[in-house]
Amino acid sequence: MLKVLIPTLMLIPTTWMTPPKWLWPTTLMHSLLIALASLSWLANTAETGWSSLNFYLATDSLSTPLLVLTCWLLPLMILASQNHTASEPLNRQRAYLSLLTSLQIFLILAFGATEIIMFYVMFEATLIPTLILITRWGNQTERLNAGVYFLFYTLAGSLPLLVALLLLQNSTGTLSLLTIQYSDPVELSSYAHKLWWAGCLLAFLVKMPLYGVHLWLPKAHVEAPVAGSMILAAVLLKLGGYGMMRMVVMLEPLTKELSYPFIIFALWGVIMTGSICLRQTDLKSLIAYSSVSHMGLVVGGILIQTPWGFSGALVLMIAHGLASSALFCLANTSYERTHSRTMLLARGLQMVLPLMTAWWFIASLANLALPPLPNLMGELMIITSLFNWSWWTILLTGAGTLITASYSLYMFLMSQRGPLPTHIIALAPSHTREHLLMALHLLPLALLMLKPELIWGWAS
Repeated sequence: MLKVLIPTLMLIPTTWMTPPKWLWPTTLMHSLLIALASLSWLANTAETGWSSLNFYLATDSLSTPLLVLTCWLLPLMILASQNHTASEPLNRQRAYLSLLTSLQIFLILAFGATEIIMFYVMFEATLIPTLILITRWGNQTERLNAGVYFLFYTLAGSLPLLVALLLLQNSTGTLSLLTIQYSDPVELSSYAHKLWWAGCLLAFLVKMPLYGVHLWLPKAHVEAPVAGSMILAAVLLKLGGYGMMRMVVMLEPLTKELSYPFIIFALWGVIMTGSICLRQTDLKSLIAYSSVSHMGLVVGGILIQTPWGFSGALVLMIAHGLASSALFCLANTSYERTHSRTMLLARGLQMVLPLMTAWWFIASLANLALPPLPNLMGELMIITSLFNWSWWTILLTGAGTLITASYSLYMFLMSQRGPLPTHIIALAPSHTREHLLMALHLLPLALLMLKPELIWGWAS
């Protein structure tokens, strides 16, 4: 654990002490080395149980894929941000990189924590760097509004969780994930216990976000700079799913009665947010709403509590993290050239940037879950397990996949095909940096087809 955590901590002094000329190459190289070191966690995922253990930080087959995804994303964010922060003063560039690094530190501590309170503290701590990224480096003037939404939705959801965790500590005497699974299940009968159940899951459902409490997400995505959008889509939404997977195991007898409304909301959200995507004009907003619809499937898969549902949820979270982040990077490359996120104004880009169109095509196909990609594996596992639980769900999930295909096609055709508008005159060519960035997103996605057992969690 420390072989990744200590270099990540040392990245902050590195950022501040590197000479200006070497700032971006050094941080990129350093973070890439950290990402490569983190791949060693995948090697020793025990069949069951925990590894690289001390009492506070450990990995098991559920947290390992998420930890590796977190470490993999930092060099990609640095690559993506290099161009649009180039005009800033040097101190601000250093501050930007330090924020990204601190975000990675908090996320490693959150996913690796064995104490639930430590997980909670780190879950909350990721709020601060993200908030600064959105409100300081965001694009438009609404960024403060977006930051307020982001902060208050998350805080309002997660304060009940703290109370719920303290109550759990009181009744079982421990909050360590290593021992809490062996404690006797809490006898949950009264009305207060049902409130306690809701308190335990509400924070994660807001973070996921569940349809109905998702309003902060499109705002935050649209206003955030590219690195903010990437980390938000790829890792911060996964914090919610990871927390739910950890908590649902402890809430055993109550979940099967109380989870119905949440499953219905999640599956209805898949259809609703997909339909909203079909009439978006704003590119980043479309990708943000598509995240909500994918996370709806994940919530459904976790709440029905079958091994297939859990596995499918984890696979879909990892695959969505890579594909969605790639789409945000692509949206940013076209935004940096045309200075507009409106799809009507920046269309027909295949004429000017044909190679970027190839990346757009692959990323859109990954987002709509093309077969052999892990996205399809996750969706199919979730849809199958939901169908086994109640065959009515096939109406919702089937319509959802249909709509997903429609809006992915709509996004690709609107942004890439067709005649080039006359107002687009001088576009910069696509850079090697951007092609490397896209390759580092989509190659892991393609390689996971060959060894999917790395990311399917406990069910192996």
